[in-house]
Amino acid sequence: QSSLFPMEDGFLDDGRGDQSLHSGLGSPHCFSHQNGERVERYSRKVFVGGLPPDIDEDEITASFRRFGPLIVDWPHKAESKSYFPPKGYAFLLFQDESSVQALIDACIEEDGKLYLCVSSPTIKDKPVQIRPWNLSDSDFVMDGSQPLDPRKTIFVGGVPRPLRAGTHCSTGHVGCAAWFGEHWGKPAWQRGNSERGDTVGDTAHPEAVLGEKRASLEPCLLLLCAAVELAMIMDRLYGGVCYAGIDTDPELKYPKGAGRVAFSNQQSYIAAISARFVQLQHGEIDKRVEVKPYVLDDQLCDECQGARCGGKFAPFFCANVTCLQYYCEYCWAAIHSRAGREFHKPLVKEGGDRPRHISFRWN
Repeated sequence: QSSLFPMEDGFLDDGRGDQSLHSGLGSPHCFSHQNGERVERYSRKVFVGGLPPDIDEDEITASFRRFGPLIVDWPHKAESKSYFPPKGYAFLLFQDESSVQALIDACIEEDGKLYLCVSSPTIKDKPVQIRPWNLSDSDFVMDGSQPLDPRKTIFVGGVPRPLRAGTHCSTGHVGCAAWFGEHWGKPAWQRGNSERGDTVGDTAHPEAVLGEKRASLEPCLLLLCAAVELAMIMDRLYGGVCYAGIDTDPELKYPKGAGRVAFSNQQSYIAAISARFVQLQHGEIDKRVEVKPYVLDDQLCDECQGARCGGKFAPFFCANVTCLQYYCEYCWAAIHSRAGREFHKPLVKEGGDRPRHISFRWN
């Protein structure tokens, strides 16, 4: 995404975005085309949860290689030097987006969630949850009639993403990724359930396994906040939301755990940044996140318009409601030497917000 509001670069064509990208999981996962070129619909990074506890990296790769070249990753993998995903989940990083399409088509859908059966040395055909990231969920225009103003846009840090999997479970178990693996260490047909009538020999139909799984355990749900959910939460809290976006990695287009929300009026904007921290509560999501002004790196000093700094962009932004301005170093020192302003703290554009190139070796 090349700007704060991607729809200005043609990512979204109208007030609700490209509706061709908003089909549900139950619809055919066909490719969209624009000007004769295939339009990518999904991130090449896919979350897979509920893996067998004894499955290693090579076995995960082998289970999904039929969909295309990929590498398997999980948090702190390099530091841990482990061959096994420590919490029962991993990320599949495909070389081509078409591989994600093929994976989705091979999945079984149950209550809007996708599952695929995976085997390990001791567990055969264990259903694991597949959670692709739909690119259309990255941006949502709530009110297309309002102009989008970067000066009324907030940064939301700590937006729920797949790394939060395993922390919330309707059964009340904490860290239920391990608990889930313990209870599901054996497939249904090895737990004395053959009288159910849905087994064939020593195997069971995947649909039957999924049905039993949901009825007896209801494992933890992946907390992944889409832009539409972020927009609705913030609009309920402060009103005046016209746009919400989820920050994504420029290489894989996958959520980074942060977002941005644009308001149509100054009152809602000030109310949001004054809160500093907000509890996101919407459906399965319940998480405390940080809120602060979205700082741009291409703004001139509001005091001198660049006259005192050689036309360079202002490095500082004052988030105090009495200022809410960009300053060069000279003007910051001059303005904030005044009584009552000496304790204001500047915000700067964080380096982590800037795109970085990532290279992979595909298996």
